[in-house]
Amino acid sequence: MSEIELNLQTEQEKGLQSLAAINSLPELEVWKQSFLGKSSLVMTTFGKMGSFSKEERPLVGKAVNAVKVAFEAAFASKEEVLKRDALLQSMESEKLDVSLPGRAARRGRLHPINLSLREIYRIFGDMGFQVYSSPEVETDDMNFTYLNIPPYHPSRDMWDTFYTEDENVLLRTHTSPGQVRSMREYYPNPVRVILPGACMRYEQLDQSHEIEFMQFELLVVDKGITFADLKGTIEDFTKRMFGPGADTRFRPSHFPFTEPSAELDMACVFCGGSGCGVCHGTGWIELGGCGMVHPRVLQYGGYDPEVYSGFAAGVGIDRTTLLRYHIDDIRYLRNNDIRFLEQF
Repeated sequence: MSEIELNLQTEQEKGLQSLAAINSLPELEVWKQSFLGKSSLVMTTFGKMGSFSKEERPLVGKAVNAVKVAFEAAFASKEEVLKRDALLQSMESEKLDVSLPGRAARRGRLHPINLSLREIYRIFGDMGFQVYSSPEVETDDMNFTYLNIPPYHPSRDMWDTFYTEDENVLLRTHTSPGQVRSMREYYPNPVRVILPGACMRYEQLDQSHEIEFMQFELLVVDKGITFADLKGTIEDFTKRMFGPGADTRFRPSHFPFTEPSAELDMACVFCGGSGCGVCHGTGWIELGGCGMVHPRVLQYGGYDPEVYSGFAAGVGIDRTTLLRYHIDDIRYLRNNDIRFLEQF
């Protein structure tokens, strides 16, 4: 047996003897540094393996590895015993008052957009509307063609659409595709639905624009529906949502899927109509677009425009939330700032 093997055997006997006398975890940690640390005989021998001859190297390697394994096994066993003893001592010396109440779990809050959406559901539920869900990933036909926006129509350039690798699949730019889907499902019965959900457009971010935004669509199809029904429904909604003093207006506009069409605006609640950054100095904030359903859209939905008529409106839930809670920047709604969310 070589000298280094004898030294390792002696080190093993010394280490195990000293380990048996240890009675605390701090002492055990000191022992570990002495016999398994970087400067210990075991670890320095591992570092010198390259200096041994080819004949000595396997013998020394086997010996030093055996000592290391023995030390690690003894250390783990001793650590388990000392930890158990420390726990028993702690339980005997420390008192636990089981009568103390537990810590109450923190209650979460609904996001302001969800609060607005629930109120929207309640208002239109009172009017007899049903909630209809439609896909957020749409086909080009549903998002455009069936809404009287064929591939050559110039208004397609205004939507800033997110297209997928499949040329016929995109992220919907508005909730209006749900009009055709719901009409095809309800035909030939009257339709009175609200279509909520997320829409995506590649827009420049500012105080009143986001790439993703929530919108809800209104659709009513029946015999004898007029623009007066649309205006009465919208007026009732805004006053019930924002209070009896809510001031709204309809501006003549153009949408390919409605005719006649209008923009729905609400007086800015931040400046009282004098103009500010939120309303871009106009005194009004656009809530959405509306109008009478275009005859071609009725036909795509399966209804005869000579017999049936209808109205549709698309309103931004994000902007509704801004007005309802007097939030002056739409970006707060998705920043996940707990200081902002805790206010609701």
